Amino acid sequence: MTNINEHIDRYFADRLTPDNAALLLVDHQSGLALGIETMNPETFRNNVVAMAKIGKIFKLPTIITTSADTGPNGPLMPEITNVFPDVEIIRREGEINAWDAPKFKKTVEATGRKKLIIAGISTDVCLLFPVLSAIAEGYDVYAVFDSSGTWNDIAQQATMMRLAQAGCKTTNWVSVAAELQNDWRNSTGEELAALFSEHLSFYGHLISNLTAPV
Repeated sequence: MTNINEHIDRYFADRLTPDNAALLLVDHQSGLALGIETMNPETFRNNVVAMAKIGKIFKLPTIITTSADTGPNGPLMPEITNVFPDVEIIRREGEINAWDAPKFKKTVEATGRKKLIIAGISTDVCLLFPVLSAIAEGYDVYAVFDSSGTWNDIAQQATMMRLAQAGCKTTNWVSVAAELQNDWRNSTGEELAALFSEHLSFYGHLISNLTAPV
């Protein structure tokens, strides 16, 4: 049996950094977002925008894809477009698994990054399939579950367990941000603190209390 300390040592030797990771946002579309039942709509949109802004703050190569965005799935959520107005949207021609779309896969490969931070709608399809495909090809994948969502909690939990069993690191946007930051003294510290204040309500109150005149 592998010693727990060996797992911990491997983690600290091979953490997410702004230089080794890419961000993949899969099918965050307005129509699909209407079916999210795993959290309320405001929380879901807050988390998606926060994850997108994290990619911006740390200058991560960011790949955005949609499926049937002229049909019922709807266009990309405008909140993401606002964060990444200049990033090309890879509009798939019919592939359910984004990894099966040649342009998407080639764009991921072109980043040269082996750590992939992925979020998507729905968790049990649009997130699950490319994560499994990427793991099979040797990528180290972080699935951001609170910036993903699906139709019910059973599907969400089943997907989380399946991905963990496959070797995926299941996580949330705050944890990803903290791991990328590593030290508040790094140059992105002020930007990240501002993001936390905006998208993590208790942290915003904390910052306000700390800076309020006595």
